[in-house]
Amino acid sequence: MEETTMSQRQGWLEGWRLLAALTLSLVVLSLWIASMRQFEAEGVRMVIRFTARSSLTLFCLAFSAAALARLWPNPWTRWQRRNRRYLGLSFAASHAIHAVAIVAFANMDPAGFAEATSAASYIFGGIGYAFIIAMSATSFDRTAALIGPRAWRTLHLVGGYYLWFQFMVSFGKRIPAMPLYAAFLVPLLAVMALRLIAMAAHPRGRTAVAG
Repeated sequence: MEETTMSQRQGWLEGWRLLAALTLSLVVLSLWIASMRQFEAEGVRMVIRFTARSSLTLFCLAFSAAALARLWPNPWTRWQRRNRRYLGLSFAASHAIHAVAIVAFANMDPAGFAEATSAASYIFGGIGYAFIIAMSATSFDRTAALIGPRAWRTLHLVGGYYLWFQFMVSFGKRIPAMPLYAAFLVPLLAVMALRLIAMAAHPRGRTAVAG
């Protein structure tokens, strides 16, 4: 009975439905979180923190999909691999909400925003968003075909590892002040380990795992 229910749920949560469901959930949750502080600056900061964590989760699901499907093929990992594109686009949607919240915070509390940011955050964050936009734009068959398979693999490989590194730095730099932030590094280290193990175990499939 449980296996049938799981199969039906996975069958419905596929492709564009999955993307729509995740995006709608993120929008509703972000609005609810902001409303807890009457949509003031502190509520917006809570949304920034929430979407940073939701983005981390979705990124890890997309980044580990190919490796998990190769190492442990089962209904869940096959579903994850099959929907990697839509998990990646959901990550982009989460980070788009994150960007909107950052802009709102900058307008509502310029002094607090200036204190929380630096030139480095503008530069490296900007590069990260450039990768997200480029990777999202080429997550469709037509646009992927336009740039060609080699350029597509390079973009998504370099972009994926850059975003992984940026997550490591963004969460890691908060550990001295808030040690519990170390917990957020665990899934990042786990997905990197999975990718390396999958590439070592299946050297002929390195391109598929790395993409």
